[in-house]
Amino acid sequence: MNQRIRRLAVALMVLFAILFVQLNVIQVGLKTTLDDDQRNTRQSVRDFNEPRGDILTADGLVVATSERRDDDSGHPWQRVYPEGELFADVTGYFTFAYGATQVERVANDVLAGRTPQQQIQGIASLFDGADTTGSVELTLDSRIQQAARSALGDREGSVVVVDVQTGAVRAMWSTPSYDPNYVATHDDRAAGDVLEFLNDVPGNPLLANAYQERYMPGSTFKVVTTAAALDAGVVTLDSTFAEESEFVPPQTNDPIQNYNQKICGGDLTEVFRRSCNTPFARIALDLGPERMVEASRRFGIGEKIPFDLPRAAASSFGDVDYFEQNLPLLAIGGFGQGNTQMVPLHLALIAASVANKGAMMRPYVIDATFDHDGRLMKRTSPSVWKQTMTPATAVVMSGLMQEVVRSGTASCCLKLANGVEAAAKTGTAQLNGPGEPERSHAWIIGFAPASAPRYAFAVMLKGTTAEISAGTGGTLAGPVAKKVLDVALTR
Repeated sequence: MNQRIRRLAVALMVLFAILFVQLNVIQVGLKTTLDDDQRNTRQSVRDFNEPRGDILTADGLVVATSERRDDDSGHPWQRVYPEGELFADVTGYFTFAYGATQVERVANDVLAGRTPQQQIQGIASLFDGADTTGSVELTLDSRIQQAARSALGDREGSVVVVDVQTGAVRAMWSTPSYDPNYVATHDDRAAGDVLEFLNDVPGNPLLANAYQERYMPGSTFKVVTTAAALDAGVVTLDSTFAEESEFVPPQTNDPIQNYNQKICGGDLTEVFRRSCNTPFARIALDLGPERMVEASRRFGIGEKIPFDLPRAAASSFGDVDYFEQNLPLLAIGGFGQGNTQMVPLHLALIAASVANKGAMMRPYVIDATFDHDGRLMKRTSPSVWKQTMTPATAVVMSGLMQEVVRSGTASCCLKLANGVEAAAKTGTAQLNGPGEPERSHAWIIGFAPASAPRYAFAVMLKGTTAEISAGTGGTLAGPVAKKVLDVALTR
């Protein structure tokens, strides 16, 4: 009898061990796989039927919250976005049937109160049902964000403002946008209809164009080319360039022309402030494919931006082998045409690196997270992503960009309030081929105040209308930047 009991006990212990291992495999080893399985709705039901913490701006504006609802939907909580479209690219949306995006996704555990820290601190909630949700504080300033939307108006494009020394994003707005309240509805069919409609709308409103899309940058890319040439010793401030309207690069008979076929030349300061094309085509060729590509990589071009929001895009330039066989494309790439593509956020970071002695900071929008009682859980520590240029070159570049505002292509439109001086580079990215109707993006990047930089910026207006395509970066994007900076610098 005792032997049978021992055998039974051993068998039960083995079965218990097998059960224990299997539970750990399912709950720990397969957690991510099961969470991502579209057939698994248990986590969605759990999260959607419980309260969720607030998302706030740096100046305390609530941009996402949960409200209790008494209706027949079966879901007692409704996610609400009080500012509608204004922060949609950052907050994203939180839905039952279609998941979550942006901050709602990456900070889901904090907002739902499910981080280990929150679970330990709220252990009593297992018995009394206390609220363990946390909150997220953004780096965005609501007044700068509002100024960006107001200044851009209904024109398609993006505005980005970042803190020069930390990389904190103070504003990030793109037109068109969307109102996440219509997606967060309890009516799954209605939410699906809204998403289907938005997916078909021109301009990709569901895409955060400021950091998830890339565009031809035009002459704003001359900042990269000039810094690379200064660091390599290919040019100095004393370098001079021939007065010419066009230049024929190797491997082609097709000339590169200055904007509007203007005759342009002089020393480096002159050709930079006037934004001549031919000198920078020559500079790119003098650097050659290897040094030009290596310099682009120092600026992070070719890598996904290390952002704390999902699906950041990567800017692109080209590789050495490609340019060795296509020197004309290297030449026009030197002034931001051809295959060169830049993300608006990335160009703001490049401008910031000039202002920050060549140090390009990692961008972020989540400044801090807090538990339900307001205790700090985590604060983002600024860190350097790339050293784009030497500090000495950054000083020279800052001076060149100041001349663009004083007497160059931005002198028309970037005179800031209270006599504050800015530094900038304009760009008009020509998208049309020979004989085709004019179509171009209008750009401006830079920083202010020039003498003690606080904010760097990038403004881009898409070439979707004749009005924008007929203008220039200075005349169109410049006034947008001025309106935003005047608000930012009087905060």
